[in-house]
Amino acid sequence: MESIVIPMVVHILLCSALYAMLTVARAPKVWGIGNRSDGSNPYESVQVKISANLSNQFEWPLFFHVACILIVLKDLESSTFYILMAWIFVAGRVLHSAVQIFHSSIILRGVVFTINFVAVLAMWSKLVVDI
Repeated sequence: MESIVIPMVVHILLCSALYAMLTVARAPKVWGIGNRSDGSNPYESVQVKISANLSNQFEWPLFFHVACILIVLKDLESSTFYILMAWIFVAGRVLHSAVQIFHSSIILRGVVFTINFVAVLAMWSKLVVDI
């Protein structure tokens, strides 16, 4: 059985990748690297989306990480249910990031967000019963 810590690490890697993408997208403005001939930042529109998505990684995911810590502390991490919900959460976060950064559909973004939202609610619901 795998550890619930692995999906937590994958979410942290997602956040790290978003920070790297944000650094690249801001490079033209901050360091003057990659500016257009008129001096503008070719990544300005995507930079705003990456920044907003990165902020989102510290909102609802907080409840995911707290649940995972409690699951480990209560020695419940061998539960297939928790591990499955953790992976569904992480998959939902990756999809949510892709949709928010590269697509403009608010409806699609809401549907994808619901995936990770429900996964964390399910984790908390079971955790309340198990504790």
